[in-house]
Amino acid sequence: MKQIKGPAIFLAQFVSDEPPFNNFNAICQWASSLGYKGIQIPTWESRLFDLDTAAQSQDYCDEITGIATEYGLTISELSTHLQGQLVAVHPAYDQMFDGFAPNALHGSPQARTQWATEQLMLAASASEKLGLTSHATFSGALLWHTFYPWPQRPQGLVEQGFEELAKRWLPILNRFDEVGVDVCYELHPGEDLHDGVTFERFLDATDHHPRANILYDPSHFVLQQLDYLAFIDIYHDRIKAFHVKDAEFTPNGRSGVYGGYQPWQERPGRFRSLGDGQVDFKQIFSKLTQYGFDGWAVLEWECCIKHPEIGALEGVDFINQHLIKPTDKAFDDFAASVTDSALNKQILGIK
Repeated sequence: MKQIKGPAIFLAQFVSDEPPFNNFNAICQWASSLGYKGIQIPTWESRLFDLDTAAQSQDYCDEITGIATEYGLTISELSTHLQGQLVAVHPAYDQMFDGFAPNALHGSPQARTQWATEQLMLAASASEKLGLTSHATFSGALLWHTFYPWPQRPQGLVEQGFEELAKRWLPILNRFDEVGVDVCYELHPGEDLHDGVTFERFLDATDHHPRANILYDPSHFVLQQLDYLAFIDIYHDRIKAFHVKDAEFTPNGRSGVYGGYQPWQERPGRFRSLGDGQVDFKQIFSKLTQYGFDGWAVLEWECCIKHPEIGALEGVDFINQHLIKPTDKAFDDFAASVTDSALNKQILGIK
């Protein structure tokens, strides 16, 4: 068995204009001081990272790696969650998602999609130069507005939607394949890839592309009331990245899975800091270790109650306590005996 690496931290939720969260050197120093060993970098955050330069310059990538190494950190993955979202956007969400793109592209959906695709291509090149093997992203969505089957969906709508999604992603997946990097989709409500079934539909539409893989985040499955442990049993071969994020779901007489348009603090399903929610991380780490996952355990802090810096501080010990060093021997080796074919036949009652 292999060992999960960690703890690592996704930097996206911590970036701000205030030190030490406003530049790469300072935020690395901060993460290291807490005890993190890895960082996941949001590529849209120009305060931390220049994706265009990273895609073209090995020197720049070496500089970024050198800064991380100086603080005892390893880059776990690059993230293009915001850009990946823009690969496929239904017109109903155009205005809300325009904020993920440069100002010059607002109101221009086709140009925005082209820019997002180019961003993913740049991320592939940058990942190669940084020596990474996995990449974190979202799939985007053309069908999300139809997730509840009312009004009744026209026949063939879902199949056509996934065909179009695959058409947009296949050139990106092929580029990542050229550089030996897995594309890990975070299965997330609001994305066409949000659970196991939708991931399977995408696999079918991409002819089971070897680079189409999963960023496993149990918090989104808690909010959907999906069995997040059985999910590992089913899809472990495709899990290539891991967000350690907690959540809770407490239904009541007024609201359930859909949340009633309420703010996060009042929704039955809420993201929480590690240890404050309902996720059974002992079983998750056990299963991932059992199936040989050796990627990074990356804290993604999202909580509607606790301060982010407290969540980051507590996350280090939490992940460390759940990391498992795999055994290198069987627990009953003390009772083992040498191979004796004649004895085996005698025990089996055969000649």
